[in-house]
Amino acid sequence: MALLASTATLFLVARHFEPSHWAWGYVAAFAAAATVGGLADWYAVVALFRRPLGLPIPHTAIIPRNHLRIADTLGSFIESNFLAPEPVEARLREVDFAALVAEWLSDRERAHALADFVLRLLPQTLGAIEQSGLKGFLGKRIMTELERVELAPLAAGLLSAVTEKGRHQRLLDELLAALEKVLGNEETLAAMREKIRKELPALFNLYRADAYLLRKIVASTNAFIQDARADRHHPLRVEFDAFVTGFIERLRTSPEFARRAEGLKRDMLARPEIAAIAEGAWDSLRTFLERDAQGADGQIGRQLEIMLVETGAQLARDPGIRGEINRGIVRVLADFVENQKSGVGRFIADQVKSWDIDMLVGRIELTVGPDLQYIRFNGTLIGGLAGLVLHVLEQGLKLRF
Repeated sequence: MALLASTATLFLVARHFEPSHWAWGYVAAFAAAATVGGLADWYAVVALFRRPLGLPIPHTAIIPRNHLRIADTLGSFIESNFLAPEPVEARLREVDFAALVAEWLSDRERAHALADFVLRLLPQTLGAIEQSGLKGFLGKRIMTELERVELAPLAAGLLSAVTEKGRHQRLLDELLAALEKVLGNEETLAAMREKIRKELPALFNLYRADAYLLRKIVASTNAFIQDARADRHHPLRVEFDAFVTGFIERLRTSPEFARRAEGLKRDMLARPEIAAIAEGAWDSLRTFLERDAQGADGQIGRQLEIMLVETGAQLARDPGIRGEINRGIVRVLADFVENQKSGVGRFIADQVKSWDIDMLVGRIELTVGPDLQYIRFNGTLIGGLAGLVLHVLEQGLKLRF
């Protein structure tokens, strides 16, 4: 306003002294145009924020009058431009989330704190599992899945794994060793001799034929066992191989074996002892976890801490795993932003709508006040120069014509 007052004053002074010298005409033209230009810019700037001089002039107080529309437009603009999928994903890809996780986990103190936090939640988690019925649900699901398992093919697969490198021969070795031990037991020999005595005629018993036969049987059997244990290609081993192979094949292909195995499985699962074992196992597991979590030197906490530190170290060493993790995190966060960006736009619009418009206008004016003053100054200067140029042209035309 001081600038406008100055140019207006200058105009009056120039008009007053214009008859005394031709130069005052140029000054008056500059001052008049500068006053008009400054006044126009003042009006334009003020009209953005309020009604000039409080007058109800149309198309003034633009920001207060369009407060709600500006809020909606701002929310939509941010939603469409700042939260668009491409820039969001590009910005997220610049962050190495996996490296940050690896660095965080590699710090033993942080890993220890995280392990302690998890252990503190353990009792509440176990209690929530029991109260929510999840325990019973898991038990039923386990029983359902066990009922779906085909026992015969499963047993065939397990036996095939055992026989893959001849490990079943170790079982035969153990059986032969056990038989050899039995034949060396005095009580067993006495029982065998009594059995032989009962089967022999009384005349043979007079000559102690039972003892002779027992020694021969035991000696022959021990010799046979020794030969079988020493010879990896002994006929007994060959026969045992054939038996095991045939048994596995029957488990895989025989409908009769499958029916028997399924019947055995159903009978076993139907017994109340199985449910009792499952119930007891859960209670034992819960007791162990709670006691270990409460102990100062609990194994679970120590192992969890070690696992977290090793996980961080492995992430730091393996760029491939970090890349996979980063891509997954970017995808999840980008999808989250895409699904929630409309809510963000509405939130921003609602926040702007809730602002006090007079306070908002005051803050805007305070923020851009110096620039607004330069706009008024530039408008005054440009207006004055334009007026001066027009006056010069006017005088030139008068001189020419």
